[in-house]
Amino acid sequence: MNHQYTLYYAPGTASLAVHWILIEANLPFQAIPVDLAAGAQHTAAYRQLNPTGRVPTLVIDGEPRCESTALLMLLAERHLDRGLMPAINAPERGMWLETMIYLANTLLPAMRDWFYADTDGLADGAAAVRDLARRRIESAWDRLNAQLEAPEHEAKEHYLVGTKLTTADFLAVMLMRWARDMPRPATSWQYLELYVQRLTRLESFREVCRREGLVGWPSVGE
Repeated sequence: MNHQYTLYYAPGTASLAVHWILIEANLPFQAIPVDLAAGAQHTAAYRQLNPTGRVPTLVIDGEPRCESTALLMLLAERHLDRGLMPAINAPERGMWLETMIYLANTLLPAMRDWFYADTDGLADGAAAVRDLARRRIESAWDRLNAQLEAPEHEAKEHYLVGTKLTTADFLAVMLMRWARDMPRPATSWQYLELYVQRLTRLESFREVCRREGLVGWPSVGE
């Protein structure tokens, strides 16, 4: 098979959203696992692809590209026929851009602080960093829950941006999955719980979980 893309990924990490969108969009790609526990992300060969030593890396037309949020937006732009982002002049365009940047600039960094407070900074300050991260994450769930509760969504199958699946949903659901073991997971919020239940029933989500060996979250494996 002629693969248009090559994805370097690790199960359940920031590469999950990119892996998922490739499946949902039915794009030809090759998936190559990166064994983070064995330090494969630090090898010279991988660092040539991604100098940060992180996942995901997506090779596009022979060129390696990084950053999950950027890759989601780039894939949607390269495959406009899949309808995974609003058109430039669409009324939802502004909300889509705002949501993507909010998830990338606010929620993703807070998630990293929550998980890596002990290793990214001084150990004696980790508790305070994690407490702040938790408050920022829960504030994000407040905002996204309200976004899903908006009156214009009534009686419609809605997503974070309008009534169509977009890149914002792939990124948000990935982050909500990361929070599944937090004191207040995203599914503690009424509209986020309904949203997660519906999105995780998508065949493409089930398939990416099957390929990555992920279990134990709402609807997965049911």
